Order: sequence, then C-alpha cells, then structure tokens
Amino acid sequence: MRDHLDELEAQSVYIIREAFKKFEKLGMLWSIGKDSSVMLWLVRKAFMGHIPFPMLHVDTKYKIPEMIEFRDNLAKEWGFELIVETNWDVYNAKKTFPEGNATRIECCSALKKDALQSLISKNDFDAVFAGIRRDEEGTRAKERYFSPRNTKFQWDFKDQPPELWDQYKTDFAPGTHIRVHPLLHWTELNIWEYIEREKIPVVPVYFSGQGKCPPDERYRSLGCEPCTSRVKGEAKNASEILVQLKQSNIAERSTRAQDQEAEDAFEQLRAQGYM
Repeated sequence: MRDHLDELEAQSVYIIREAFKKFEKLGMLWSIGKDSSVMLWLVRKAFMGHIPFPMLHVDTKYKIPEMIEFRDNLAKEWGFELIVETNWDVYNAKKTFPEGNATRIECCSALKKDALQSLISKNDFDAVFAGIRRDEEGTRAKERYFSPRNTKFQWDFKDQPPELWDQYKTDFAPGTHIRVHPLLHWTELNIWEYIEREKIPVVPVYFSGQGKCPPDERYRSLGCEPCTSRVKGEAKNASEILVQLKQSNIAERSTRAQDQEAEDAFEQLRAQGYM
C-alpha cells in the first residue's frame, strides 16, 4: 500500500518530469542541504538513475567546510554535471559581513542573490529547480510550484498564478524566468522520514559529534559558517533527528542569523531574486 511518503514522492516526480518536458534549458539549484539533496534523489528516481541537467551551486566561500567536501565527493561518485558560481569581485574585495562592513543581508544579497543571477544569465537557463518548502519560512508559503520571475529575476509575491487541483500554469510570457519547487508540499519531518527510508546521503554535520560539532550539538539548517549556529541535542542518525523534531516547537531557520536582522528582510531579499 502507498503511504504518505509515496504520495509526496509521486507528486514531486510528476512536477520534475513536467518541468523537464516544458523547459529546454533547465538546471537544479543544489545548496547541498538536506532538502536539495532529497530533490536530487528524486531527480534520479524520475529519470531512472540519470541526471539530465546540471546541478548549480552558489559558493559564497564561507560555507561549512564539510558541505563543500560532501558536494565534491557526491558529484564525483554520481557523475553529474556541477556548475559552481562565486561572486569573486565582492569576496576578493572583502565587502562581506565576516570581513567587511556589510550587514548580513547585504552580504547575502551580493554573495548569494547576485551570484545566482549571474549563474542563470551566463548559462541562459529558462527555469531552475529549487528545494524550498512552504513550512520552512513565511515568504516561502506564498510560493507556487511553477513560480514566475521577471527579466531581472524579481519575484512579485503579491501576484502569483493560481494552482488548483494539481493544475499548474507552465506557459509564461517570453523572457519570464521560472523557479520550479518540487518540494513545496513537504515538511521538515517528511524530509527526514524520506532520508531515513531511502538512506539518502547528507552532509555529516547534520548529526551530533561530526566535524566541529560537539557530541551534544549538530546543525539543523546549513548555510554560511559565520551566520549559522548549531542546536543542542544528540542525534547520530535520521531516526534520532525525527525524535527530536517531534519534541521541538523551535523554528527550523532560527539558527540562521540573517533571517533575524529585520522582520521583512528575507522577504525583500527573495523578492529581488534570491531563492
């Protein structure tokens, strides 16, 4: 019998195949976190083990080291095309939060948003997959599975196409850039249930005692090392993480410092073209 994970998987695979059929130049944003790694797994399922488009990674050069090691090892092991983009002008000039006078949001805008837009423009992508979920953060709850951006990659969160009964709008005006969100209907709990069931490889520092994590700490959400804190609690595998999540009412992105700078800062950043 099909369970709730089978249903989630089937809908996501359907969306991935629909996007592949519709858009000629397609890529997948791979943050290296648990959500985008689940999405990568679903792509392999959708195409019988094949990955027919490149993985796109925006490298700020401040990521947790284990993330980059995991990225390079998995790309080599699974043999997919990996395109990495860095905003070297800003990074080399040290116009960043950790080493310059930039705020965290200004740093994210330059190292993530601007680098992402450069990556998309240089490669002429019609659409890219992104592993966001509605339950993860307030502005993401306003998203659609097929989400249009204008020619400058800006997102009008007040004007989104209706998506009713799995009927998706995939025809847009020329020049429109599309973000495709196959995991929109998943929750954090679903993600870890699926990782446990499928034995999906993830960055080791999600588990306590790995990398720089003490035995009683781990990362719940992964990002740039200067702006991402760890959570307390021992969890050495996916099943132990599930136990923790079921006992917690703390927001998933509470460990991401840039989200706390201003009430609408993240919404404005995403409206200007960030994931």
